[in-house]
Amino acid sequence: MPNRPTILKRTTIAQSRLFRIESLDIQFSNGELRNYERLARGKPGGAVLIVPMLDFETVLLIREYSAGVHRYEVGLPKGKTDEGESFFEAANRELKEEVGYGARNLHHLSSLSLAPSYLEHSTEIVLAQDLYAERLIGDEPEELEVIPWKLNNINELLATGECTEARSIAALFMTLEYFKQDALANRYLS
Repeated sequence: MPNRPTILKRTTIAQSRLFRIESLDIQFSNGELRNYERLARGKPGGAVLIVPMLDFETVLLIREYSAGVHRYEVGLPKGKTDEGESFFEAANRELKEEVGYGARNLHHLSSLSLAPSYLEHSTEIVLAQDLYAERLIGDEPEELEVIPWKLNNINELLATGECTEARSIAALFMTLEYFKQDALANRYLS
């Protein structure tokens, strides 16, 4: 594998309250020069997406307005990691704000990027289990609808057309696979 290219120059070419667009002058190990643009992180931190399991069969989804597609979308709770906060702390806080539960057991399933050629963004996927009722006030403009859904019925969820976010879909399938592997391991260990 070749060495990672060198960023020779980084320039902010546009910025909003939430986004920053950077121009990157890059030199590859073979001497080739290129200019790339990317949507950069606004502030330090990251993002979390939580898979809250009410029990071993039931995941808690939310329905919330999504400005990017101008419709209500069903998916998993998510949010940003605040400065000084671990992604596990952020996951538990977002879970309390959006779903009204905290979790005693948090497990990191994976990290996902959305469009790594253009976005400096990744999301930590966190499985939340052993839930307990606790609500925190969040920044949502309206109360979110919480929807219990059987994890084994993911295909029925996708067929509704209301769940189209790739991160939520990937996290649900990763959780299903995680539980299958865990059951398989427990069967062999017993």
